Amino acid sequence: MWLRASNPLRRLNRRQWSLLSKVVSVHQLHSSTSDFSQGSYDGLYPGHIPTTPLQKAVLAVGSGVAALQNPYRHDMVAVLGETTGHLALINLRDRMRNDPEGYEILIERPRIRLSTLDLSRMASLHDGSFGREYLRFLEVNHVTPDSRADVKFVDNEELAYVMQRYREVHDFMHTLLGMPTNMLGEVAVKWFEAAQTGLPMCSLGAVLGPLRLNIRQLQTLFTSLGPWALQNGRKARCVLSIFYEKRWEQSLEDLRQELNIDPPPIIPGPSNKRAT
Repeated sequence: MWLRASNPLRRLNRRQWSLLSKVVSVHQLHSSTSDFSQGSYDGLYPGHIPTTPLQKAVLAVGSGVAALQNPYRHDMVAVLGETTGHLALINLRDRMRNDPEGYEILIERPRIRLSTLDLSRMASLHDGSFGREYLRFLEVNHVTPDSRADVKFVDNEELAYVMQRYREVHDFMHTLLGMPTNMLGEVAVKWFEAAQTGLPMCSLGAVLGPLRLNIRQLQTLFTSLGPWALQNGRKARCVLSIFYEKRWEQSLEDLRQELNIDPPPIIPGPSNKRAT
């Protein structure tokens, strides 16, 4: 199957191959930090790489193949999301615009980085608060918000920020859903995100992620976590329309109720290896 998929790639011209090779470089995808709150640049935003529809198709195929072969290639998953998510991003942007808190986020353009988080303050919050539980998630799973790649291939500045915001609140979803970063936890989050966002990247992860689970995990997914994740993804308030940075002191339970998210029926054991 992969041989057939690779045949059209052999007919690409030198310029298109050059673009694809740049995308495959992890260094390029993580080499700069975009600031969507500033003014005009040579591109639509810092780090933006303009591409034609054909080039986007090439990038989508190439990154999709790489991501299928290795789901831990965060850079390839990021490119796949950017080159296939235009319509879903428009819908998410419109939902944010129609929500007062979401509209405020689009105006202020907050970023979630270690440099923007007051970890000492979060550590001092009471157990059960959203901020303290988020910090606990980072510590237990050995993750950092700085691991999220900057958007480069979305040809609209506002939509690029929506995609960036989606990436940067991903760990908040883990906290709200009570899911660790092992494969089962990541697949459950992807099922929730697929139903919530409509992003093709999430749907692909939701479909193909179970292929990497063992029999026991599959049983847990299909009988418990999966239906719960899909149901809550559909009925929950738009998760991008919450100004989480102003909710650290709010209890996790209260925030779940506000978002219309039910507590998980079961919490998979933690893992030392993070999926995407």
